[in-house]
Amino acid sequence: MNQKLMIGAALAVALSGAVVSPATYAGGKEKCYGISPVGGNDCGNIAGTHSCAGQSKVANDPGEWKLVAKGTCESLGGFDKATAKKIVAQQG
Repeated sequence: MNQKLMIGAALAVALSGAVVSPATYAGGKEKCYGISPVGGNDCGNIAGTHSCAGQSKVANDPGEWKLVAKGTCESLGGFDKATAKKIVAQQG
């Protein structure tokens, strides 16, 4: 792997928000399912088909999530994990 590619990959990981610490959640954030754009998810999905940020293939997939300010998920058109699991199960 050449040096430019390695630097680009490292930068992409750093900017993707792939690491979500418990402190982030304590800062008034919550997972919101069904609102991420293609490649805009924050981590692994409910189906378990990937475990990394930036790998969503479909916009607004109910199994993908993003961190949002606590209390804003519903107004963004998203839902909590329990609801997301039900939707994914119905689709499956």
